Amino acid sequence: MEIAHESIPVNIEDEMKRSYIDYAMSVIIGRALPDVRDGLKPVHRRILYAMNELNNDWDKPYKKSARIVGDVIGKFHPHGDMAVYDAIVRMAQDFSLRYPIIDGQGNFGSVDDPPAAMRYTEVRMAKLAGELLADIDKETVDFVPNYDDSLVEPFVLPSRFPNLLVNGSSGIAVGMATNIPPHNLTETINIENPEITIKELMVHLPGPDFPTGAFIYGREGIRTAYETGRGLIQLRAKALIERDRKGERESIVVTELPYQVSKSKLIEKIAELVQEKTIEGISNLRDESDRDGMRIVIELRRNEVPDVILNQLYKHTQLQTSFGIILLAIHQNQPKLLPLKDMLQLFIQHRQEVVVRRSRFELKKAEARAHILEGLKKAIDQIDAVIATIRASKTPKEAKDRLMDRFAFSDEQAQAILEMRLQRLTNLEQRKIVEEYEETIKLINRLKAILASERLVLNLIKEELVSIRDAYGDEWW
Repeated sequence: MEIAHESIPVNIEDEMKRSYIDYAMSVIIGRALPDVRDGLKPVHRRILYAMNELNNDWDKPYKKSARIVGDVIGKFHPHGDMAVYDAIVRMAQDFSLRYPIIDGQGNFGSVDDPPAAMRYTEVRMAKLAGELLADIDKETVDFVPNYDDSLVEPFVLPSRFPNLLVNGSSGIAVGMATNIPPHNLTETINIENPEITIKELMVHLPGPDFPTGAFIYGREGIRTAYETGRGLIQLRAKALIERDRKGERESIVVTELPYQVSKSKLIEKIAELVQEKTIEGISNLRDESDRDGMRIVIELRRNEVPDVILNQLYKHTQLQTSFGIILLAIHQNQPKLLPLKDMLQLFIQHRQEVVVRRSRFELKKAEARAHILEGLKKAIDQIDAVIATIRASKTPKEAKDRLMDRFAFSDEQAQAILEMRLQRLTNLEQRKIVEEYEETIKLINRLKAILASERLVLNLIKEELVSIRDAYGDEWW
């Protein structure tokens, strides 16, 4: 039997517009932009969650990168394997992220060279990554179905520190882009009051802190970016003037480059400018970089003024670059341009929700344990009668029913009594049950106090941030 299909006329312009908007939102939300709460794009979040599921922790053995990539694309991220591996590599490179969240073993590349293939490298989560995932098993965040509804994955990570500001992010979506610079962890956490003015805020957080070092030339661009969400800053390489032993010749020595500048391409560009005579006065150029650090030596001819040559290099090469700050992130499932204070406030709101949900979970668990301990304590107080009741029963079910009827135990308490080992009847074990019960009651009271007070929640968030600062913080470059 043939089924007739009725055609529905559609305006091609309307259909193109609707389809393109759907595609654009898919790229914006599902691929290109980070979430303001955990600072991660979906691919990074899925990588960390897959590694967590594999127990690929900082204190466990490394696993092959290909194994992690396979798990990520098979379970959560049905895209190309190289896209996933590139994301893993970036999270492991100390010149890409200010605070790497993956610990890599093998060749993960350099400012000049690409990494080895994923079959050669091994990874595990860095210790700091554990702070992004902390308490994920305590119903702190929502989980959503994966792409084929066979598993679930976190919609966002609990994130104990403001990762979006600390590690930054960059991405090109459809019709918009984000470019968030990294910041120093200690300075970011030292901001106690998100309500302060930008001027006061910049006392604690004077500017971005790039993993490759170098200088930020001028502060106006930073202030504008922090106030409005957009700003342009100039980055300059760190360059020193050195004299040779005889004091006859001077050299410009570059030890730090602007963020994301390739050393080899920079040297090629300088050589090209010398050859074309755009810059005159350079007699030699060599790369003395080694595992101890970067060192590009630009030897000058006699009687040349180093500052003049250096200014020409700033003008014509990537010894000076521009970094356009765009503080764009996903908030409530929509892209939003966020001033710095808004970013901090939204992170604190996220942590408040996480702490409240964690406290509810722990309270529920503590109350269930207190209920069991109460039953054990009650049973020990009249242990002879309890044992006699159990011995008089023919089956475990009959014993449970009799305990519930005679002593008013709940189902859970009666089951716990039946499963109790005889060693718990010793004086020492009886005291342990009483002590555990008293500690559990204290915990319940503390959790109820936290849930009843926003001030206590904020104090707890502050304590956790300070402990992270003390454990992972370092000096500004």
